[in-house]
Amino acid sequence: MLYIHSKETLTIPDGVKVNIKTRQVVVEGPRGKLHKDLSHVAVCFSHPAKNIIDIEMHHGNRKNVATLRTVRTIINNMIIGVTKGYKYKMRYVYAHFPINVNLDKNGESGLWEVEIRNFLGEKIVRKVIMRDGVDVEASKNQKDELVLTGNDLEKVSQSAADIQQACRVRNKDIRKFLDGLYVSERTNIEVEA
Repeated sequence: MLYIHSKETLTIPDGVKVNIKTRQVVVEGPRGKLHKDLSHVAVCFSHPAKNIIDIEMHHGNRKNVATLRTVRTIINNMIIGVTKGYKYKMRYVYAHFPINVNLDKNGESGLWEVEIRNFLGEKIVRKVIMRDGVDVEASKNQKDELVLTGNDLEKVSQSAADIQQACRVRNKDIRKFLDGLYVSERTNIEVEA
C-alpha cells in the first residue's frame, strides 16, 4: 500500500539556525556547528514558517514513510547537540583486577586516545581512538568513571560503544565475568535547573 502524502513537522528553537540545501543539513547554535549528509534519503524539505521545517514524502510505502521520523529525529538530535550537548558517563566494572585507564591526546590528529590496561589481569594494552569532536576525561567526583562529551550524538555514543566493545570478555562465561566499561548515564552537558 502506498501512502499518497506523508509529513513530519519540526520546530526550531530560538538561537539555532538550520540550513538545508540539496539534503545537506547544517545546524548552527551556541555550542557550534554540525553537518549531516541526508542525500541518500528521498524526502522533501520545506520551510513554511521562520521556525518550522516540514519533511514530506509522496507515494512512499510503509518502509519509506518510516524514514520521515528518522530524518526528523536526526535533525532534532543535531539541534539538541548545538544547544545543550551530549554527555555519556562510563563506569569501570571489575571483580578482582582493577582496570587502569590512561587518557592521552594525539599530537598529530588531535583526537583523544583511551588506553585500557590490566583488564582481567591481561598484559595486552587496548587502545581506543575517540571520534573527532568527542572529549573524554576522568570524572572528578566519582572513582572509576569516564565522562565523554560532545555535540554530535552519533559520535559520542559510537565512541562509548567502541570503548565498551574493546573490553568484551571472550572465551569465558559472561554471566560470571561481568568486567568491562559500561555506559551508566546519558545526559546533556547543559542541564536545566
